[in-house]
Amino acid sequence: MLLKYPLSLVKIMVMANLLNIFIAMELMIASGFRFGVDGLRMDYYMMSCPFAEQIIKNTVNTALQDDPSLAAALVRMHFHDCFIEGCDGSILIDSTKDNTAEKDSPGNLSLRGYEVIDDAKEQLEDQCPGIVSCADIVAMAARDAIFWAGGPVYDIPKGRKDGRRSKIEDTINLPFPTFNTTELIKAFGQRGFTAQEMVALSGAHTLGVARCSSFKSRLSNTDPTLDSDFAKTLSKTCGSGDNAQQPFDITPNTFDNYYFNALVRKNGVLFSDQTLYTTPKTRAIVNGYAMNQAMFFFDFQQAMVKMGSLDVKDRSKGEVRENCRKIN
Repeated sequence: MLLKYPLSLVKIMVMANLLNIFIAMELMIASGFRFGVDGLRMDYYMMSCPFAEQIIKNTVNTALQDDPSLAAALVRMHFHDCFIEGCDGSILIDSTKDNTAEKDSPGNLSLRGYEVIDDAKEQLEDQCPGIVSCADIVAMAARDAIFWAGGPVYDIPKGRKDGRRSKIEDTINLPFPTFNTTELIKAFGQRGFTAQEMVALSGAHTLGVARCSSFKSRLSNTDPTLDSDFAKTLSKTCGSGDNAQQPFDITPNTFDNYYFNALVRKNGVLFSDQTLYTTPKTRAIVNGYAMNQAMFFFDFQQAMVKMGSLDVKDRSKGEVRENCRKIN
């Protein structure tokens, strides 16, 4: 039997259905099941390679169990990839006799963890050939390394394509360890980041170490922003040569907010670290993150998602490399 409703009730029911549809669309947007910047999508591989994320996560976790210091390496690789030609896997390309690639720039010679990306790529090519880009592997590996090290859990949109350019001269765009706050704000601002996002991303230095060659200039000329006792520690480190390593904070393999606490104590390793606390414009941000790890985690993950969307390539400008180390 057909039920008959008054016209006014029908209108209410229609409006309710439209509202439900609108809410559902909003939830889909919030959960990432949508096309984002340049066609990136959270569920990009759901149908074409459903086990892609698990393969990458397992590969990263296995590597980090053997060498926890690789967490910092994978995060740094993602940053160095995105900051040059966009997040396009160009940092992975090997040099040839006709071209010196990004990875052989002086600023990139200490990068490592390439074998982790190669391992994941080999497994993915066995499971779903020609589907998962090297650029996406780098981005997901960094995300998984951060979580493994105790950092925030967050998702990133996928669908990046691999670039066809990797040239040493492009690495001039990387921030230098000697940059002051003004130079850092300008460098990050050119990529669309605010001063707060720059400070949050600098918090990635809660993982890893710095080589003496990147901070020894602070020791030859007495740096007033450097704690005197910590200066002695750095001098002792450099006594072993330019390649001697100094942790950025006391927990180099754990993602936490200790890096910011080190800056408050004038224990920043690089000049570009300590300047964030020295400069009034960013000091309050550093203090905030030093006191509130949850706030740092939230701002960091937001900034990482934004960084992962820098200048991504679509199919017309990129490809899915069969081998991450060379263009197809």
